[in-house]
Amino acid sequence: MQEHKLESWKHSHSFGQDQKRQGETRTLIVIAITGIMMVVEIAAGLVFGSMALLADGLHMGSHAVALGINAFAYIYARKHAQNDKYSFGTGKVNTLGGYTGAVLLAVFAVLMAWESVIRLFNPVSIAFNQAIFVAVLGLLVNGASVFILGIQHNHSHDHQHGHGHHHDHNLMSAYLHVLADALTSLLAIFALLIGKYFGAIWMDPLMGIVGAILVARWSIGLLKSTSSILLDEQGSLETREQIKQSIEGEGTSRVVDLHVWSVGPGIHSAMVSVVAIDPKPPSHYKEKLRQSIRLDHLTIEVHAYPAED
Repeated sequence: MQEHKLESWKHSHSFGQDQKRQGETRTLIVIAITGIMMVVEIAAGLVFGSMALLADGLHMGSHAVALGINAFAYIYARKHAQNDKYSFGTGKVNTLGGYTGAVLLAVFAVLMAWESVIRLFNPVSIAFNQAIFVAVLGLLVNGASVFILGIQHNHSHDHQHGHGHHHDHNLMSAYLHVLADALTSLLAIFALLIGKYFGAIWMDPLMGIVGAILVARWSIGLLKSTSSILLDEQGSLETREQIKQSIEGEGTSRVVDLHVWSVGPGIHSAMVSVVAIDPKPPSHYKEKLRQSIRLDHLTIEVHAYPAED
């Protein structure tokens, strides 16, 4: 066979992952802001002997590392999108970055809760003015980062495929990290003001526990959505029924085996086995599916229904 005549049957498996995603640039900007703030707070803490500033600077550093993982996932997925060793492209690197970020969020929540419980039973003296300054500074920086990452939450999960996996999980992970920081700063300001003016020192660790619970909930939600993709969870019942109805509409064909899974953000693949009384070429069934649903990688095998004796 002449190779040039086969080109029309070949297609790329990059699925657009070789293009730079908006989340990559946003994440890099937030890393730069967080990194600068980290250096300023650590330097100020060392110069002025402030443990509060030093501790918050180191805390910023831990989140800069987490955001760095998200940035690495974007760059790696883009650089290796054309690599043939990835059967369905590098879309899942994005999801893996989100999963890793969710694990780090869970660790962050546990540490928050642990430290808060210790301080609840063993209160420590608080330099309120200095602590409030640090919290306000952190809130401003993290608020700016939340604005830059700007996730538009979509609660209608079935607009395209009925899978509920349309999010950029890597960007969602970065967003939740800075949102967790902003929430922590906001709760801290509230607790510190109550402690300063009403003497309720216990409010500080209590707000820490509240924040830990909220962060844990975000982490669990992200872990569920990313792990289902990493484990190739079957597509939604609605999507599978839509595929079956598209193929079985004529009444002479039946779908006997069906696999639908996500290979990246908003990218779905399917393998369909069809048994037909009057078999048509796979292209016939692919065209029927294209009219009702978008699948970026579709494989169809067709079998003739055995004639009765």
